[in-house]
Amino acid sequence: MMKLSNLDSAFYYLEDSTTPMHVGTLAIFRTPQEGLDYDSLLNLVEERIGLVPRYRRRVKEVARGLGRPVWVDDSDFDITYHVRRSALPRPGGDDQLHDLIARLISRPLDRTRPLWEMYLVEGLSEGRAALFIKSHEALVDGIENMEIGQVIFDRKPRPPELADDLWMPEREPSDARLLAGAVMDLVSRPREAADTLRLATKDVSTTVAKVAQGAGKLASMAWSAASNAPTSPLNVTISRNRRYAVAAVMLSDFRRIRARYGCTVNDVVLSVLTGALRNWLVSRGEPVSASTTVRALVPMAVYLEGAPEGPDSRKKLSSFMIDLPVGEANPIVRLSQVAHATEVHSTSGRSVDAGTLVQLSGFAPATLHALSARVASSFSQRGFNLIITNAPGPQSPLFSAGVQMTEMYPVPPLVKNQALSIGVTSYDGRIYFGFNADRAAMPDVDVFAAMLGESLDELREACS
Repeated sequence: MMKLSNLDSAFYYLEDSTTPMHVGTLAIFRTPQEGLDYDSLLNLVEERIGLVPRYRRRVKEVARGLGRPVWVDDSDFDITYHVRRSALPRPGGDDQLHDLIARLISRPLDRTRPLWEMYLVEGLSEGRAALFIKSHEALVDGIENMEIGQVIFDRKPRPPELADDLWMPEREPSDARLLAGAVMDLVSRPREAADTLRLATKDVSTTVAKVAQGAGKLASMAWSAASNAPTSPLNVTISRNRRYAVAAVMLSDFRRIRARYGCTVNDVVLSVLTGALRNWLVSRGEPVSASTTVRALVPMAVYLEGAPEGPDSRKKLSSFMIDLPVGEANPIVRLSQVAHATEVHSTSGRSVDAGTLVQLSGFAPATLHALSARVASSFSQRGFNLIITNAPGPQSPLFSAGVQMTEMYPVPPLVKNQALSIGVTSYDGRIYFGFNADRAAMPDVDVFAAMLGESLDELREACS
């Protein structure tokens, strides 16, 4: 038995019907004749799940919220409940796949079981298959507990075999035992117990931020950017239903622009997103003046300077708020303004090393997106208009059950009162964008995704 940390408890209680607290990954495979089938996936997960022990544990709450919940082994653990099979009517198109993902991310996870699900989606056009994984933010802390994608993706088609996992669930503690322990904590640590009780009763507006800042393990933050964000159609009361869209571009285009202007790839990413936001606002008839901005919270995972990519590479998670200059019509000027703003943050902010992250295959983006989402959820949503999480991935092919992954899209969570969340990941020479949007507030999220390509073309032409 192990208690949830203060921060894990915060994210467990933060969830409600309109804001499911899970992060996801959508991977696409071009299946050979033998294919990525359900049985091979199931066998792979069974073989590797011992490397992420929390994925066989569920959360058990303490009566009346008097103490932090605990992780307990699920004595009825059923791998086939978590690893599921789905299919699209053949030949399934990308739009149909994205509709399915939108429905899946709209559903909260079952709290009576370990907090994750995995779907093998068959029937895609051109002989493809998709794998969608979603994990609760309380499950993946990015420091000691990995996301399961890190252990089922390999750098080689035939990875070395692991030893047999002889798992036997530990006996579950009784309610009386948990209650007695909570009473003892209430006497010995009354302040901590009071925070836990506030979370359990859904008084999360201040407690989550307090716990997250007290933990001191997540990320740096530009604390001076504490004023309310500009008014934006991105900030509305959201529903429980979602829309999902994607975009993919060549990493080489971003590197050429970076080399010409002496900025970073991250600067180019933010600048291209700024142009897409500008065009989207104009398409909606929103007023856009020269001074119009959209404030983004950007938890960004970056490699340490000079560190090689691979299992031993160390990363930092650096977070800041940036006012994206959507009112600026010139794409070169937009890039210059973004680069200046990020340079100021990089020299003045603090970064927290996330190097304890174990990378079995080097596939860390999903874990880093989860860590970024935890960071974002700990701040007042009045302070920013949207979240942009950016986690670099490996630049060589990865495999699952011997089948090569060709595309990989992040599926970031929405936070309360925000209609759009953007995830960015690079993999094998391309940059992949995932857009999670509220179904009612942003029915044109696919239009926004298309505008990202237009924004890149605009910047590329201006550079020529």
